[in-house]
Amino acid sequence: MKSAFVPGINAAVQEDAAHLADFILFSQRRCILQLSPTLTEAKISYPQFFLLAYLEDLAPNESISMGRVAQMMGHSTAAATGMIDKLQVLGMIQRTMAASDRRKIMVCITEKGRDLVQQMRGRIAGDLARMMAEPDTRARLSATERKLSRSEGSSLF
Repeated sequence: MKSAFVPGINAAVQEDAAHLADFILFSQRRCILQLSPTLTEAKISYPQFFLLAYLEDLAPNESISMGRVAQMMGHSTAAATGMIDKLQVLGMIQRTMAASDRRKIMVCITEKGRDLVQQMRGRIAGDLARMMAEPDTRARLSATERKLSRSEGSSLF
């Protein structure tokens, strides 16, 4: 494991940060591997899935504007519209007009989209639980969490 040296930071803290970075990178790779077959089958891109996951976190039937979608995804409104078009055709998203301004388009996730996100979250959580159950991984994460919570007063897990 190679890590960048950060002047003024204790070497042990840097080593813990490197272990945590390794875990994040490894788990990120595992998450992507979990997502790939399902997203390919569903004909959904990663950015589209991340949008669905964001929408799934909103309250049921809560909508956001197309402008907010574009802003959140870091896209132009035109690019966001293309992403939404495809998700709507797949039945994952529904568009409506805003009650206050009929020119404003609102977007919300459908039950089909919500089911896909929940299914993938479950698979990813199961995979992460299996990884975290490995004694070596759990011990390193616990030690890192203790050090982080002492220094920042917050908990990772």
